[in-house]
Amino acid sequence: MVEGRGELSGAVTRALRSGGPPAYTTASVLKADPWGEDLQLALYLLYELHYRGFDGVDDTREWDPDLLRLRQALETRFLHALRAELPDAPGTVDEAFAPLLVEPVDLSGSLSQHLATEGELWQLREYATLRSLYHLKEADPHAWVIPRLTGRAKAAMVAIEYDEFGAGRADRVHARLFADLMGDLELDPAYGRYLDQAPAPLLATVNLMSLFGLHRALRGALVGHFACVEVTSSPGSRRLAKAMRRCGAGPAAEHFYAEHVEADAVHEQLVRHEVIGGLLADEPDLEADIAFGCAATVLLEDRLADHIRTAWEQGRSALRTALPGD
Repeated sequence: MVEGRGELSGAVTRALRSGGPPAYTTASVLKADPWGEDLQLALYLLYELHYRGFDGVDDTREWDPDLLRLRQALETRFLHALRAELPDAPGTVDEAFAPLLVEPVDLSGSLSQHLATEGELWQLREYATLRSLYHLKEADPHAWVIPRLTGRAKAAMVAIEYDEFGAGRADRVHARLFADLMGDLELDPAYGRYLDQAPAPLLATVNLMSLFGLHRALRGALVGHFACVEVTSSPGSRRLAKAMRRCGAGPAAEHFYAEHVEADAVHEQLVRHEVIGGLLADEPDLEADIAFGCAATVLLEDRLADHIRTAWEQGRSALRTALPGD
């Protein structure tokens, strides 16, 4: 279990260790920075109870009413902050996705472009460390939407997830491929190993998926998030595969991203035309939610990229604590 980073995350860690309720005040939630280390870590820990849990923590804590009450309060703060940051968010799918379907002419601000053209091996190791919190459970948050879909949307979503989970082969599961990547980069591939190193901007990107995934009311937003990831993945993955090759990171490191270039190009078509198209045919009133999910994803990915670029430009680690030897 990691150490807390403030009152709220400290309350969660103590509650999980002791088996008792979390000790916090309503005021501490209301004054918490929705983007800060304390709130984002507290949310991450509470969400993790719905994934693999923690050693020594009773599995029944997943549905503990006191923990759920705190989680709801933190989610409310987070969701309000997202909406406040996106007052002019697109209201339609076309408006949300049109900018993502065209490769920018100027890639000077692109993190993947930086890594492809001038990134160093230590930066690739940091990038993989950050992304490990999601990629070691890749596609799990999106699987929650399956029982909430019907017809075309469900069939296409299951087809995409089947690929993400290795098409029936354990050695092809994308989370397994990322663990292999970490091995090439001499990183520990243990699930959750680098949570202590993960800063709030990274935690927020993973928490967004869990927030959308755990609420049926946000199923449209989860589809928007998933579609955004698939639409933007292939070009970025091509650049990251080049970065791994250029820095001699190793065959498994390069393969992870090379695999996503081809797979996600196919997935993009399926998710846009069948998952979104099918969902809108069944529930047209969810269009604004789909657009919001896409906009929120772009917002948080941009915040994370800014955090990483700023740290590297200042000659310091983008992690909370630098990796040994880097």
